[in-house]
Amino acid sequence: MDSEPLWFEAEKKVFRKVGINLDEKMILQTKGRRVDEVVDYWHKLRGWESPSKEAVTNEILRTVISLVEKNGRLLAGALQAIELARALVDKVCLASSSHIALIHAVLKKFKLPAFDCVHSAESELKGKPDPAVYLTTCRKIKVAPGNCLAFEDSVNGVASAKAAGMICIAVPAGAERDDKRFDIADAKLNSLEEANKKLILSLFNKNHKSII
Repeated sequence: MDSEPLWFEAEKKVFRKVGINLDEKMILQTKGRRVDEVVDYWHKLRGWESPSKEAVTNEILRTVISLVEKNGRLLAGALQAIELARALVDKVCLASSSHIALIHAVLKKFKLPAFDCVHSAESELKGKPDPAVYLTTCRKIKVAPGNCLAFEDSVNGVASAKAAGMICIAVPAGAERDDKRFDIADAKLNSLEEANKKLILSLFNKNHKSII
């Protein structure tokens, strides 16, 4: 879903309370990371005594969930991309840096088709760009990372997928499309609407992978 504007709004609102006025450029520095790691990042740089990092983390999460329930919307082509994946492969999974409470809120709001596995980096020692969330997901479904394709919208997410050994399609937000860090992705789209069977099969053929 188009969650970044909601994350931006929540982070600006909550961090302002501890004396940190974030702009969009600053927020992009941590895009794709777990919310607790975002809070830790800014605490190390700017520091504050109270409230605790845990309290700030929980307030951001509550705020984002509330915004999702009120204003959340799917990205153009999101449902079609899920349906395309379902038609091409045996297992379709969700591996996210978001806390599981937010994931469930999104799944409930949009009544999305059931995934074969839903896994949050909340349960990992590190979130994206570390590959742990993807590697654990692969172990759960018993599929080698090299036989998997990830769709990602953040630099940290792309780095996570590639570090796991996956094929990766990047779908950056408009303001980030010229960011050279997305160049490690195997393909870059302007929108999920551009995803199609020919593209996906060509990526697997190019990398001599099998579709599982």
